Amino acid sequence: MSVCLDSWAVLAWLDGEEPALSRVEDVIASRPVISWVNLVEVYYRLERDHGRDVADETLAALRASLAPDLPGTARMIEAGRLKARAPIALADCFAAVTAAAHGLVLLTGDPELLEIADAPCGLEDLRAP
Repeated sequence: MSVCLDSWAVLAWLDGEEPALSRVEDVIASRPVISWVNLVEVYYRLERDHGRDVADETLAALRASLAPDLPGTARMIEAGRLKARAPIALADCFAAVTAAAHGLVLLTGDPELLEIADAPCGLEDLRAP
């Protein structure tokens, strides 16, 4: 089953945090979908924490392992609508509307996303075993 990942899931996977590590490892062969907005978030965090070379190398590997999704205008508006009604980060909005657009469950451990009462997609908590 294909799923969608957010930046929280990818960063936890890269950091080797369980149980996220095992769950992402379970789905990585199916090339999970990820919004480019979330990939950019992973990139800037890696560059800030580990330098540009590590960020560039990791982004290249992620592009080969994941199915990056570039949002069009309609998806951007949906992300804006979600942001207007939910107190979450804009990148989280892109993760949720990307998962919804593909009919996928979003794998995340981000408390802000997991606490949305009317999330546009299914959510799986990667913090719980």
